[in-house]
Amino acid sequence: MSELRAWGDALAAVAAGLAAMAAVAALGLWTAGAGALGADALAPVIAATVVSAVGGTVELSGGAGFIGRTGAGLAVVPLSVTLAGALALALVFLLPMRHHAVASGAAFLGRAARTAVVWVVALLLVARAARHTFRIRLDEDILDELGAALGVTPTVGFRAAAGPTVGYGLLWLLVLLVVATAASRRTPLPSRLLRFQDSVRPAAFAVLVLLLGYVVLGLFAGLVVAATRGHADRTFAVLLLGLPNLAWMGLGIGLGGAWEGRVPDGIGLPMPQALAAVLREGGEGTATVDLSSLSAQDGRAWLLALLAALALLAAGFLTAVRSPAGTSPWRLAIRLAVALALALLVIGLLTRISARYGLSLLGVGDLGDFGGEVTLDPRLLPLVGWGLLWGLVAGFLGGVLVNHLRRRESGRVG
Repeated sequence: MSELRAWGDALAAVAAGLAAMAAVAALGLWTAGAGALGADALAPVIAATVVSAVGGTVELSGGAGFIGRTGAGLAVVPLSVTLAGALALALVFLLPMRHHAVASGAAFLGRAARTAVVWVVALLLVARAARHTFRIRLDEDILDELGAALGVTPTVGFRAAAGPTVGYGLLWLLVLLVVATAASRRTPLPSRLLRFQDSVRPAAFAVLVLLLGYVVLGLFAGLVVAATRGHADRTFAVLLLGLPNLAWMGLGIGLGGAWEGRVPDGIGLPMPQALAAVLREGGEGTATVDLSSLSAQDGRAWLLALLAALALLAAGFLTAVRSPAGTSPWRLAIRLAVALALALLVIGLLTRISARYGLSLLGVGDLGDFGGEVTLDPRLLPLVGWGLLWGLVAGFLGGVLVNHLRRRESGRVG
C-alpha cells in the first residue's frame, strides 16, 4: 500500500507540473492570437510550448515541393510556462516530505526516481502530441499565384524530438528537485547531507526569493502597462509566456551584465520598446543590450541598477538571518556569491533566443528575403563575474548588519 501511495505521489507531482504549464501556455498563446489557428493546431502548439519550457527540442521544417524550400529555426524558452510548472511540481513533490522529521537517503532517492519515471513517460506523450504542419501564404502575389498554378503550397511544420526532449527534460527535473530541496527549510534532508544544511539552504532560499521577487515586480509593471497603454492582449501574452525572461534579464543588466543580439526592422517583438529599439540598432550586425544602451533609449533604465542594489542587499540580509548566529560575514559572502553566480549562469543560458524563417521559391529569396532572424545571447562570463562580485558585497554587508543587530538584541536582553 505504501509503494502504491508513493507512485501516486509521483504521479500527482508530475500531473500538477504539466497541468500548470499547459494552462499558462494555453492562456499565453490565446492572448497572443493563437486561437485563430483552430482547435486542431492549438493543441499541438500548446504541447510544443510545454516541450520548449522544459528545455526540449522542437524541430522546424518546411518545403514547397520541387520548386522551392523553406528554412526555419527556433530556440527560445518560455520561462513563464517553465516557472509555473516548476512551482507546481516542486510544491506537490515536497509536500508529503514535510510530515517527516528525518528522511533516509534511500527514501529520498526512491521518491525522486519514481517521479523521474513518471516524468519521462509524460514527456514522451507530450512530445508525441507536439507536431503539426501549417500552410504559408507569401507576401508576394505573383509567387502565391505561381505556387497555386503549379500545385505547390509552401509549408512549415514542427515536431518535438523525443530523444533530446526526454534528455533535457529529465535534466530539468533533477535540477528542479535539487534546488527545491536545497531551498526548502521544512523539507528534511538525509543524514549524510545535514552538514550542508546551514551552508547551502540560507543562500539558496535568498536567491530563490530574489528571483521570484523580480517576477512579482515584473508582473505588477506589466499589469500597469496593460491598464494604461493599451494593447492589453499583447502585454498579457508577454506576461504569460516570457515574463521571467524579461524580469531576470533586468536583474542581470542591473548588476552590470549585458546581452548581444539583433532584430530586423520588419519583425515585431513582444518586448519593451527600449529593448527592441536597442536590438534594431545593430543593423546587419549585433547590438549590445546593457544599462548604457537601454538608458539611451529610456532614461529610466538606470533604475535597474538601483533596484538590483536594493534587492541584493535584501538577499544578503535574508541569507544572514536564516544562517546560524555568529556565522562569519565572509562565509556568508562566499555562499551568496556562489548561489548568485550559479543563478545568473542559468539565467543567461535560459534567456537565449534564436529564431529564423525564410523562403526560397524558384531560387528567389535564398531563405532570407521573405523571412528574418532574431538572436539574443548573454555575455556569460562577465554576467557570472558580476554575480560573484555582487554576491560577495551583499553577503558581507548582510552578515555585518545582522550580527550587529543580534549583538544589540543580546545586550538588551542581558
